[in-house]
Amino acid sequence: MSIDPSSIPNFGGQPEPQPQGPAGPVVPDQDLVKQLLDQMELKYVVDEEGDLAAPWEQFRTYFMFRGEDEQAVFSVRTFYDRPHKIDEKAQLLESIDDWNRRTLWPKVYTHTHDDGTVRLIGEAQMLIGTGVDLNHFVSSTVSWVRAAIEFDKWLVEQLGLEQEVNDSEEPEDDGE
Repeated sequence: MSIDPSSIPNFGGQPEPQPQGPAGPVVPDQDLVKQLLDQMELKYVVDEEGDLAAPWEQFRTYFMFRGEDEQAVFSVRTFYDRPHKIDEKAQLLESIDDWNRRTLWPKVYTHTHDDGTVRLIGEAQMLIGTGVDLNHFVSSTVSWVRAAIEFDKWLVEQLGLEQEVNDSEEPEDDGE
């Protein structure tokens, strides 16, 4: 099974062409996701556990297959690397509750590390064990990647992190 390059939705906001694929349901696999990421021109790596990961500057998105037979699940999980302080958790929860109410994906939650830092994780899942329509799989995966990117931008705006982001992009003054 292959994906027609003209079928990949673009990130520019133009109409999305419809994929041409098999007439019946397909059971997606890692090779199909690699092909999709290649056609989207996204860099990816395979981690030590065998999962695909697409790295961005402030987060990593994983494309994982779990379970067997009819219970098999495809999961797109994004780990946002920006650390937050434990005393900011209430504000974070209020913000991500708002996001979760207003959007379909990714559903975002917090994870508090042993050192007290709080990080965010976004996730979307699809049952694939009995097969799915290729068009649905491609459009969902692309939408989930877009939404992961949009969530990061949205959070920066919501929490007023623009200055923090801008400061990290400016070269350091060495005092000379």
